Amino acid sequence: MAIGSLDRAGRLEQLKTLARAQVWSGYKDAADVRADLLDAVLDEVKDPAEASRLVDEYVAQAERDRAEAAASWPSVTAYDRLQAAFTDLRSAGLIVLEACEDHWAADEALRRAAAEGQRAAGIAYFTHPDVWHAVEHGMLELNVWHASSANVAPGEELLELVQRTLARHEIGSLFDEGRIEVSIDWQRRQA
Repeated sequence: MAIGSLDRAGRLEQLKTLARAQVWSGYKDAADVRADLLDAVLDEVKDPAEASRLVDEYVAQAERDRAEAAASWPSVTAYDRLQAAFTDLRSAGLIVLEACEDHWAADEALRRAAAEGQRAAGIAYFTHPDVWHAVEHGMLELNVWHASSANVAPGEELLELVQRTLARHEIGSLFDEGRIEVSIDWQRRQA
């Protein structure tokens, strides 16, 4: 163990946080969340029965916490407004990928659109870890590329379009280091 690294209890606490982030994100079904967590917990707890018990405990707690929090959420949540903004961006010709695997998935989506004769205005995407960060810290990193896969830059119309659209839906954003930092309370209700 490296100096200053977490002990087993600390690593298990991180896995509990991961369970919360995955459950609250809403992008994976219960079986996938459980399978992902079980793989991670088995790295710490070698007994499969104990690992399974911990996963069940972590997921159940995350679901209870979300249900309790949702009782006080407004009728139209920040997540709902984000989805409305994404609908507007899609209508403006952007591809929007939510909780994709990585930038290769975004590149593939642009290539597929081009192969089908569609000229996308660009693409906006975020990954699963980006969502987990939003769940935990209230900030979603949104990558925006031109159809060529080049990053947007300050002053470009595509960047301004995305930020204006977010603002129209009362979502704050800031362009920083090649991506848009979207301020959002991740209030996604259970489907």
